[in-house]
Amino acid sequence: MALPRWGVLLVLAVVLLASCGAAPTDILYRVPEEQPPNTLIGSLASDQGLPDTGHLYKLEVGSPYLRVDGKTGDIYTTEIPIDRETLRDCRNLFPGDKCFLEFEVSITDMVKGIGSGPRLIEGRIEILDINDNTPQFSSPILTLSIPENTHIGALFSIPVATDKDSGDNGIAEYTLTAGPDADQLFSMQVVVDTDEKLPQLIVMGNLDREKKDSYDLNIRVVDGGKPPRASSALLRVTVTDQNDNAPKFERSQYEAELPENSPLGHSVLQVRANDADTGSNGEIDYSLHQAPETVQRLLRIDRSSGVIYVKGLVDREEENFLKFFVVARDRGPTSKSSKVLVTINVKDRNDNQPAIEIRGIGLVTHQDGVANISEDMPIGTPVALVQVSDRDEGENAVVTCVVAGDVPFQLRPASESANDRKRKYFLQTTTLLDYERVKDYRIEIVAVDSGNPALSSTNSLKVQVTDMNDNTPTFSPVMLEVDFPEGNQPGDKVLDIVATDADSGTNAELVYSIIELSATSLFEIDAVTGEVRVKNLLDREEMERYEFRVTAADKGVPSKTGTATVVINVLDRNDNDPKFMLNGYSFSVNENMPPLNPVGVVTVTDADKGENSQVRLFVEPDNGKFVVQNGTGTILSSISFDREKESTYTFRLKAVDAGEPPRSSYVGVTINVLDENDNAPYVTKPANSSYKYLTPVTPLDTSVEVVEAEDIDAGPNAELYYTITGGNPYGLFEISPSSGEITLAQEFTGKHNGLHRLVVKVSDKGKPPRHTTALVHVYVNDTKSNVSLIEALVGHSLYTPLDTDIAGDPNYAITQRSNILYGSLAGIAGVILVIVAVVVIRHRLQKDTKSGYQAGKKESKDLYAPKQGPKNGKGKKSKKGKAPKPAKPLEEDEEASLQKGLKFNLINDNVNDSPRIHLPLNYPPGSPDLGRHYRSNSPLPSIQLQPQSPSASKKHQAVQDLPATNTFVGTGDNNSTGSDQYSDYSYKANPPKYSNKQLPHRRVTFSTANQAQDLQDASQHSYYDSGLEESETPSSKSSSGPRIGPLALPEDHYERTTPDGSIGEMEHPENGKTRWSVVKHPAGEGGRTKKTALRQN
Repeated sequence: MALPRWGVLLVLAVVLLASCGAAPTDILYRVPEEQPPNTLIGSLASDQGLPDTGHLYKLEVGSPYLRVDGKTGDIYTTEIPIDRETLRDCRNLFPGDKCFLEFEVSITDMVKGIGSGPRLIEGRIEILDINDNTPQFSSPILTLSIPENTHIGALFSIPVATDKDSGDNGIAEYTLTAGPDADQLFSMQVVVDTDEKLPQLIVMGNLDREKKDSYDLNIRVVDGGKPPRASSALLRVTVTDQNDNAPKFERSQYEAELPENSPLGHSVLQVRANDADTGSNGEIDYSLHQAPETVQRLLRIDRSSGVIYVKGLVDREEENFLKFFVVARDRGPTSKSSKVLVTINVKDRNDNQPAIEIRGIGLVTHQDGVANISEDMPIGTPVALVQVSDRDEGENAVVTCVVAGDVPFQLRPASESANDRKRKYFLQTTTLLDYERVKDYRIEIVAVDSGNPALSSTNSLKVQVTDMNDNTPTFSPVMLEVDFPEGNQPGDKVLDIVATDADSGTNAELVYSIIELSATSLFEIDAVTGEVRVKNLLDREEMERYEFRVTAADKGVPSKTGTATVVINVLDRNDNDPKFMLNGYSFSVNENMPPLNPVGVVTVTDADKGENSQVRLFVEPDNGKFVVQNGTGTILSSISFDREKESTYTFRLKAVDAGEPPRSSYVGVTINVLDENDNAPYVTKPANSSYKYLTPVTPLDTSVEVVEAEDIDAGPNAELYYTITGGNPYGLFEISPSSGEITLAQEFTGKHNGLHRLVVKVSDKGKPPRHTTALVHVYVNDTKSNVSLIEALVGHSLYTPLDTDIAGDPNYAITQRSNILYGSLAGIAGVILVIVAVVVIRHRLQKDTKSGYQAGKKESKDLYAPKQGPKNGKGKKSKKGKAPKPAKPLEEDEEASLQKGLKFNLINDNVNDSPRIHLPLNYPPGSPDLGRHYRSNSPLPSIQLQPQSPSASKKHQAVQDLPATNTFVGTGDNNSTGSDQYSDYSYKANPPKYSNKQLPHRRVTFSTANQAQDLQDASQHSYYDSGLEESETPSSKSSSGPRIGPLALPEDHYERTTPDGSIGEMEHPENGKTRWSVVKHPAGEGGRTKKTALRQN
């Protein structure tokens, strides 16, 4: 049954399994011819039950028509198609013979390695015929001679067509087509002779040569393929004269044996045919009929005798048989012929030496007759596949194969196939190979057949033992450490690295490299010499120690490597300046901090090492105010800070290392002095003795007065807020806490006429807060014609305790009832009272003045006349270089903040002296501006401060604390002037802090009940102004003398002296009592006095 052209039938027929030590087997695949490339023929892995991984498949025999997948063992067709008709072993097949293509595949177990030996698989592929050839006649015009008067039914042989295909694809049928003139004369039949279809022409009518001597017929041949192929030829029938008998061979077929290599002209056989006719009709000629080219090349036939002779060299190995037809034809005018089949079998002679083919097997490849095998291969490792064959047959093809010489190799059968013409052997090792002992072998293989005489052949193979890379490169020592200075030049040599390898050749050729990729950016190594060089500039401050690994790899396969560790210690150079942690330092310290206290710490580092990193610090410029400690970087102050004098200090620190040459750097330092609430506010406006006039019809929200105060502190310590703490029982006035503006909150009524004394407390926001008190006088009346009365009321209010409200007319109700009745009497009495009061006051002033001391220059006789300043206002400079700070007012709680009493005792020792206190116009910085508080034309004399009578519960009566801004200072000022028709005064808005004039001194004594109470309650302090005479004591003063609350003494206005008269501070504890004395020195040039405060215990 034929296979279709378009189909691919793969049939696996396992005939024989061929393996070493197993029964003879064979593998058979079937595939149609002319398949496209990469057509799968079969899979050895699956067919043989082998895994498709871990094995290497290699095609040993079968190219160029086949290829094998190395992993799966799948067999595929290649670009060269398999043509059954052109295959060497399939060209002279008899009909029905099969065409085979042999193949061999080696299988190597990659897991066990080459030493385990490959496995050889042999198989055949049956090439199935497809209908790829068209049947053809020998000529497009066929000639057939038929005698006339041939009887009906006579048969004549028609030349047959040939088809290279076989089986069903061979010739299937012939058809004859005749024209109208021959349709009734001829027909055709096909007979089968030994599977060959022979067409015969049948004469169906009488032929008359005189009527028509020839007929053209069309004969067509068709094969049995699907689809079928066909061709046609012209059959020309010639009518000849009658020839009654055809030649007849003595045998139906002839067979003969022809020894190969027979000489030319050797007679093979003779064919004989007889013809019953006589004459020329009985004479016979012999010829080869449609003989193949091989037959025509090797044989010839004698035309007359029918003897077949050798024409060419016959080689059984090329053609083992010859098959052809011989035609016998008579010489009659209408010749008749017959043919006979001749078969000549070529007999073998032992004319072929055994052929020895040596090729690689598996992973072992051969090149130019040389095989390479590693010295580490185990015993029995195949080196080559040896195939021994003999083209002869029979005993002549039985070959014996051996390895000649004393070599460690032997032949082992690769298969036990029954094919004696081809035997395969593995050439394998018998002992372990040693490259150091023998590096190569020349192996001679001898093959001898069994012919007579026997023929032999030899073939050789050179086996080179390759060195095994069994030695690892080594370093000695395995750690290389070197010192290398920083600041190098790129490309500088660091060190040489050398490794050794006990192998030889490429296995001992070493290649050096750096393993860590991070190190390759800084260092490079010569791959051949092992010289290590630095690529970039090294900086010890970035990296002090480099450690990386280098490797030496040989060029063996597989390569072996050795490693070593390289340590490079970078040596330091003084290439870094000392570095401060910050670009600039700013420290804050509290004022009044004692000297030699730390104000800040700076940190300086030097990235260098050793002496190059030792740093010393210096202050620049070194003005003695600050020092710095080396080692700690602590900055110490040599001074005590006063923010009001200097709030910021700026200098530089210089850092110098100990390198050679030394390197230095600078940093700026700023010391900010933080403010402490060490200054109480002081009122600059209005003066306590001034007043504001308002009419009863003043509208609401009218601005009455603005209390202005200052605080020489900073920040919250200088933020002020204002409150009215007394003198506002009717709520007529209100004050802005922030601006100090006093406005009218309610309308005036009749009872509100008169003087109002508002006690205003000015506090800062420090912690704890400090405050001062200001008196604001408001006179409410329709007119202010009686100025003397107003001033008298104001003067009286200054003696009135602050807890007593002065708010309008206290006798308003009585006055209203008796207003009409006693109006006239009141007016007369008032005039009398004024006169008496004036006389009494003047008398007392004159009396008290005799026992007191007038501070400053002698006053004018006119009580109300303005005081004129001296022509020369210069005074002597203070002994100290700078004026001391204002004294810190004593604090008290809100309930004790008001004075219990404030009395002024005006005493004149001379009626011509003006009863007025002259306040200085210029004040040292930080001192309270007392002149602003007491600028008035009130007739006030020089003052004396005396203690009040002791109360039942206290040694001294507590009085309201009036800050420095609201207290008297006994210094004369000839520049004061009044502000009305009686007196004018003036002052500077921003007086300088330091005065160049000598101030007059006056002694004032302060005392408290005990020291502890003195520190806790400032209200218990008492102050005594003793005048100029030091012999006078507070007890010698009149008890009815003027009284005043605590006098805040500005430190920069007074000097502190010890009891022995020396200048300075000293505390003398005595029975828990502390006494301060303020000494007023006589007025110097300019009429000023100088006070010295003494604290005595």
